[in-house]
Amino acid sequence: MRLPNGYGGITKLSGNRRNPWRVRVTVGWTIDEKTQKTKQQYATIGYYPTKQKALQALADYNANPYNLETNNITFAEVYEKWSEKKFEEISASNIQGYKAAYKLCHPLYKTKFVDLKLVHLQHVVDTSKKAYPTLKKLKILFNQLFDYAVMHEIISKDKNVVEFLNIGKEEKSTKHYRFTEYEVNTLWQWAPNNDYVQVILMLIYSGVRPGELFNLKAADVDLENHFFTIQKGKNVNAARKVPIHDRTLPFFKNWLSKNNEYLITNLSGRKFQFDTNHGSYTDSFFIPLLADMGILEYTNDNGEIKKHLPDDTRHTFTTMWREKRLDEAMRRKIQGHSGKGIGEIVYTHFELTKLYEELNKL
Repeated sequence: MRLPNGYGGITKLSGNRRNPWRVRVTVGWTIDEKTQKTKQQYATIGYYPTKQKALQALADYNANPYNLETNNITFAEVYEKWSEKKFEEISASNIQGYKAAYKLCHPLYKTKFVDLKLVHLQHVVDTSKKAYPTLKKLKILFNQLFDYAVMHEIISKDKNVVEFLNIGKEEKSTKHYRFTEYEVNTLWQWAPNNDYVQVILMLIYSGVRPGELFNLKAADVDLENHFFTIQKGKNVNAARKVPIHDRTLPFFKNWLSKNNEYLITNLSGRKFQFDTNHGSYTDSFFIPLLADMGILEYTNDNGEIKKHLPDDTRHTFTTMWREKRLDEAMRRKIQGHSGKGIGEIVYTHFELTKLYEELNKL
């Protein structure tokens, strides 16, 4: 079928070629000095393995013409042009992040940018073997490069397919990270002057779940005998008596002196309302305080910067206990772990004394 005038043309080149079908379009006209006839000036769009793909490339061009002067610019060249300006405007850590993401794109380096399709980008993602945070940075890089290519007329706007790239969903890690010895010492330095720093140490040195401490009523604290009673919890062994460490006893006395129904309260003397990650306590006290002390962030096993959460206190207790090589059965009893048990708060004086003594070895 004859193509329309001015539409462009397709020719098959001779020889044994991988991509024998050449696609050209007219970009102007000249006068032949000898014949005085008009002569077309062509620009090549590309070379393709089949006639069908060549026709599709020509149709794509006519539907959304792009700047043919930039037709041969590769992915690597676009990155170099983009980064030359971009890296002057961002921090060193952001630069390293983009460079790391670019290294994952090595299969695309020599590919002409106008030929990039979603399948090429998805291949990079699928073969990277990287977790969601790294893939998120990779997608941001793709977005930046495609926006740059559109702005500089390397590709048409409809060629920007990055929004359709599938990098999966972020999986919330259930792993908690302990407070280091330095971080715990920092908490001790701040505790005398801040009631809510005291709460963090009360959690660390009791090993209870944050919700258990926030649900604790003042009437359930026995200062004289150095323990408090958790009436119910998330499993059959959660109802239990928990010894109070000698170092945190002054903090329990301080909170009891406020004469509120619940031991730990907000600034208005009311019980904290919390859902995931203990809500207002985390947002209004835990995170701001740790940030002020300079101990909010840590680096996880993947080299990612994360922020401490209240449940890290319970993990810290467990880690400290094991580092001291204390009795594991006593730790499980103090922390109310699920397992064999009758689900009742039945403790002899001897048992409480032993738990108290073992706890104070921390």
